[in-house]
Amino acid sequence: MVTVGPWHLLILAALTGLGLTLVSMPIFLRWAQGHGWGQEVRSEGPQAHLSKAGTPTMGGIVLIASALVGSFWAPSSWEAWLLRLVVVLCACLGMMDDGRKLLRHQSLGLKARHKLAFLAGVGLLLWGWLYATRSPLGLEIPHWGIVGGAGLSLVVTLLLTMGTVNAVNLTDGLDGLSSSTCSVALGAYALICLQQGELSLAVTACAFLGACLGFLWYNSYPAQVFMGDTGSLALGGALAALALLSGTELLLIVIGGVFVAEALSVIIQVTYFKLSGGKRVFRMSPLHHHFELGGWPEVKVTARFTIAAFLLALLGLWLHVGGWL
Repeated sequence: MVTVGPWHLLILAALTGLGLTLVSMPIFLRWAQGHGWGQEVRSEGPQAHLSKAGTPTMGGIVLIASALVGSFWAPSSWEAWLLRLVVVLCACLGMMDDGRKLLRHQSLGLKARHKLAFLAGVGLLLWGWLYATRSPLGLEIPHWGIVGGAGLSLVVTLLLTMGTVNAVNLTDGLDGLSSSTCSVALGAYALICLQQGELSLAVTACAFLGACLGFLWYNSYPAQVFMGDTGSLALGGALAALALLSGTELLLIVIGGVFVAEALSVIIQVTYFKLSGGKRVFRMSPLHHHFELGGWPEVKVTARFTIAAFLLALLGLWLHVGGWL
């Protein structure tokens, strides 16, 4: 009898997510093109992006479905089911947002307050699980222990869930950028969960990693398909859930440093614009557009951001192994 070890499960999950995405995407592309599921591009964005209008979107449906199928190589656990539930809920929110854009032929979808309210509900779901299963409850700070109690844990969970999902969504603005940076972060969390003995979470993370790589095959420049909010919100939800379920909330700030920088650039830009009466810190936000308008080709921005994500993931793994975060 052949024994299937942990590494075999990780590889099987990744290959399943990868293979299903590669095989299914051409079918989805033909269907999307036949039904006019084309990307609506913001007129105030970089002018070079206007040529992307009409590119099939909502490819995140294939990415997430393939990843979920691949995740069933994982040993059954309540944590894995919770992770899948969070991903599905975020994907449904993204589908509603994408569907609104497609039906109205505009680049604006659901109102921000409606998205945040929904994501707050997802955060409460995650916190409810932590409240029921983790004791003592609070924020774990290395060399300090657990501080803050249930109240701080609730605040951190809500902020991390809403912040991560929106940050990944903001990063999804260049061909291959979100899928490549998410692949790196998911790979890091697969290793972290494996090191913690959370095999079900590690295998699930690998399934999403494989699906992201399969999606990148079609999403690399020039993109044949975009993941849409369906994919980006779901991937953000996966990363938030992995960080919370593995008890590495602070570590996500390092591993997801590219996402943090993208979100901060928007916050800084909007705040300074209002306070200064119309002045800007960046040429355009999110941050990838700043470099794009500064003369970097789109491919170079994506490549350099991915390299930064890889280095930050290595730093995060080093801090985790050393017990610093």
